[in-house]
Amino acid sequence: GGEPRRLRSPPPAAGERGRVGPPLDLGIRALNTFVTCCEGQRMGIFAGSGVGKSVLMSMIARNMAADVAVIGLIGERGREVQEFIEDDLGPEGLARSVVVVATSDESVLMRRQAAYLTMTVAEYFRDAGRNVMCMMDSVTRFAMAQREIGLSIGEPPTSKGYTPTVFTELPKLLERAGPGRPGSGSITGLFTVLVEGDNHNEPVADAVRGILDGHIVMERAIAERGRYPAINVLKSVSRTMPRCVPEPVQPVLRKARALMATYSDMEELIRLGAYRRGSDPVVDEAIFRHDRLETFLGQSKGDASTIAEGYSELANLLEMTLA
Repeated sequence: GGEPRRLRSPPPAAGERGRVGPPLDLGIRALNTFVTCCEGQRMGIFAGSGVGKSVLMSMIARNMAADVAVIGLIGERGREVQEFIEDDLGPEGLARSVVVVATSDESVLMRRQAAYLTMTVAEYFRDAGRNVMCMMDSVTRFAMAQREIGLSIGEPPTSKGYTPTVFTELPKLLERAGPGRPGSGSITGLFTVLVEGDNHNEPVADAVRGILDGHIVMERAIAERGRYPAINVLKSVSRTMPRCVPEPVQPVLRKARALMATYSDMEELIRLGAYRRGSDPVVDEAIFRHDRLETFLGQSKGDASTIAEGYSELANLLEMTLA
């Protein structure tokens, strides 16, 4: 028998924690290259319903370079749980994963408890010296459960009906992920946030964005075009990225971002046929590279790609050298 652990333990003191570690290979080309995640970093995945959050999480669980995955499914649809475990995770993902589930029909206390338990299991592996990938789908359902508890005990509803304790409990939960004390492992956190009506400024999304070390934005428009995972790399940010990308790769990433931004700005004119080829060499190059960049950002469910492969593919695509 192991020793008991507190479900609501405080994170390590700020002065005792190690720093974020080296880049962590997630196996997803778009993330490895443009939204690089480091060991012990905490990222949010912001997406509307049905845009492919669960599939992205399962791809990461199967392909990541961490030692163990702890996955919390908070307030999920009951029928999706077996599908996620059997089809999305599969035997190879499940072999190094712990899955904590509280479906949407469970009581609010059970749903909140499942989020705390997910973090507690991740802390157990971290203290055993493992590098843990902790994924929670979704923080929004945890916030909704906390809102319901708050309203039932007479708390005043504030923004969008959320009660004040929601915004005090969110940092307490999310801060438990991150680097451990020197000599122990780390918890890299990926927390999904359901943006209702694709509104990225709703209260939970705003609060979570302020706590975490970066955000991955998934967009319905990209999914509708048929590109999966539907990540908008121009709107996604990793706060640890500038110091963890090798120097020779930085010009390649800058040029790729600049071309995607140029295409995005001119997209309407290009589609309407109002842009004349030859008017601007930068726009011409953005149009020329667009389809290949889109193919690069897309990835099928069974594919895996390392960080080094992603960098060399992108450099080849832009006809640049990684000197």
